[in-house]
Amino acid sequence: MDFKQIQELIKMINKSNIGEVSIEEKGFKLTIKQKEEPVQQLIAAPMQHQAVAPLAATQVSAAQQPAIGAPEKPGKAVEAPADNTVTIKSPMIGTFYRSSSPDKPPFINVGDEIDLGKVVCIIEAMKLFNEIESEVKGRIVKVLVEDASPVEYDQPLFLVEPA
Repeated sequence: MDFKQIQELIKMINKSNIGEVSIEEKGFKLTIKQKEEPVQQLIAAPMQHQAVAPLAATQVSAAQQPAIGAPEKPGKAVEAPADNTVTIKSPMIGTFYRSSSPDKPPFINVGDEIDLGKVVCIIEAMKLFNEIESEVKGRIVKVLVEDASPVEYDQPLFLVEPA
């Protein structure tokens, strides 16, 4: 194995999630180890901001942090829901849409009355459009997510005042 091959191997390992590689050839042994990232402990209070799902004392390496996300805009925190409201949350990761297509009206608006099973939005995940149905009967108080924005699993989407 020549020096150029070793350099290319190091570059490929740096770009991947591989922690360690060992190669043995005719009396030649090469071991490449990724530098260990310092482990950071993240604790996010529930409803701290939209882009981070609530976590409870979870350890996440620095390489995994982009998957969690960061607040979209500083200071744009989700308000704590009122005691008399129910939160409709995202059942999956994907892109949130309020209507079935750009030229169609939204499924629901603030002030609309909804029943169990009424489609409230669509979440696109891996090129599949999933209709999200209401699990509560009531009146929409607030839409918590902008149209065509990414959402995380269990992220609050709507506040509903139960009927």
